[in-house]
Amino acid sequence: MLNLAALALLLLGLGVLFTPRRRFGLPLVGVGLLLLLLANSFVVVPAGHVGVVFNILRGVQERPLYEGIHFVVPGLQQVILYDTRVKEVTLSAPHEGERRADTSIRARSKEGLEIGVDVTVQYRVLKDRAPRLHQEVGPGYLETLIVPQVRSKVRDAVGQFNAAELISTQRTALETSVVQGLEETLRQYHIELISVLLREIRIPEAVAKVIEEKQTAEQQVQIEINRRKQAEIAAERRVIEARGERDAAILRAEGEAKAIALRGQALKNAPEVVQLTFAEKLAPGVQTIFVPSTGNFLLDLRGLQGGAKP
Repeated sequence: MLNLAALALLLLGLGVLFTPRRRFGLPLVGVGLLLLLLANSFVVVPAGHVGVVFNILRGVQERPLYEGIHFVVPGLQQVILYDTRVKEVTLSAPHEGERRADTSIRARSKEGLEIGVDVTVQYRVLKDRAPRLHQEVGPGYLETLIVPQVRSKVRDAVGQFNAAELISTQRTALETSVVQGLEETLRQYHIELISVLLREIRIPEAVAKVIEEKQTAEQQVQIEINRRKQAEIAAERRVIEARGERDAAILRAEGEAKAIALRGQALKNAPEVVQLTFAEKLAPGVQTIFVPSTGNFLLDLRGLQGGAKP
């Protein structure tokens, strides 16, 4: 706005110089030049940016300008703004229906198969090192530095793995390898790597089908192995249970035999116990008993009962 006002005054002053009121022309031109000088003496650095100052006498100044308003010498100093917020670049194949160039990365796996990789890289310029970035690379660092380095590091990393590994067990290892290689390189050029996101890894359809069939067969084999292990465990359980029952039966038999032996020994030592036990077991209807004496004989309990009646 101030520049527009200054230019308007300059044009107005120049126009007045060729009129009868030309005495007002020079003051107007002077005010316009002053406003134009003031307008170019202050630079506002927006939020999330830094300003790199280029001095036509001394070159790029080491200290950048941070957010806020700053005074510069018009015509002597020039300010180039650099965005220091987190930014991202995506290299990918177009989806169905999209009309754009295919920027995905083509690489070769360990066995020589062509692999397609879609990747997103997040990064940001280091504020304090923006002047060095401007000196060594310049404002076009995305096209001249980041994109070529991303392509190179992804190709190098893909070449360390087989195709089957890339779509199954080694995806994280691939991402880690890319991060390690890219992080060091970008930091050398004053850019911080935030993250590398592997969006998609594509292998030839024929190879993918073979890998899928192989994985399916391996899963079936694993299922059969698990079933066999379960059957073996069940059989072992039944064997253990049978052994337990056998051991319990042996222990019971041994206990009973020991009890019989002890009882036989006791009866042998005290024969009267037999008589007592026999008498206790007699039913009420039994009328005859054996009475041990010097000579065995039978007692007629009915006769004894009848003689006892009056």
